Amino acid sequence: MSKVSAIQLNSGPNVKVNLYDIKSYIEQISDSDSKMVVLPENFALMPENDNDYIKHAEVLDDGQIQNTISTLASTYKIWIVAGTIPIKSPDKDRVMASTITYDHTGKRVSLYNKIHLFDVTLPKSKESYNESKYFMPGDKIEVLDTPIGRAGIACCYDLRFPELFRLQQEKKIEVIILPASFTEQTGKVHWETLIKARAIENLSYVVSSCQGGYHINGKKTYGHTMIVNPWGKTLDMLEKGKGFITSDVDLLQLKSIRQNFPVLDHMKLIKNK
Repeated sequence: MSKVSAIQLNSGPNVKVNLYDIKSYIEQISDSDSKMVVLPENFALMPENDNDYIKHAEVLDDGQIQNTISTLASTYKIWIVAGTIPIKSPDKDRVMASTITYDHTGKRVSLYNKIHLFDVTLPKSKESYNESKYFMPGDKIEVLDTPIGRAGIACCYDLRFPELFRLQQEKKIEVIILPASFTEQTGKVHWETLIKARAIENLSYVVSSCQGGYHINGKKTYGHTMIVNPWGKTLDMLEKGKGFITSDVDLLQLKSIRQNFPVLDHMKLIKNK
């Protein structure tokens, strides 16, 4: 059994202020025996203008954001899933939305570029999103072994595409890690249902880390950072405000559930010829 923590933020356009908040929470988490901490989507930068993602883009493995998180991981001897960081891409007008995982020595051990980009105008709202204008989509799933189990990495809008997690399940994942910045409007009706559905159908833990609150750019995020077990039970949740949650990941219990309820062994993906 091992512990995992997830931080909830209300990030703004000041990178230094956001990183200071993260450092203060990781200091508190380090007093527990958590093996991993998960950061939300856009944890270091929620800009007033989306063009600022290009302005603050970093070269992979070098930059203020990456260097800070790597140092925090090595200083506090904890794994950090940092999602997302704007990383330069081959297209000068777009960046990658990269979730980067660092081990307890500060070494980068995983890179996931968000596959599904949020291009949506919310119903009965002036809020609209056009992520593909500023971000390039990734094209590879990411699965890695971590101190809390074999983990599949995803991000926010990916949650609506169960096929991605089925591909990860082919690689025997035990935990789904999901940094997010879910909108207030859609979160109210869909967030908890989708999180629990992904947990139940994959018989996997889900660890989500969210933005939550009103942002300087006028957008509202739902919060509700959650850790859910493979049976769909909420182990811990932070609905509103900044802070963090911590819960156990019990791989022996997961193994028992999968043995007694072997739904994953019964799965048949039939493709029409």
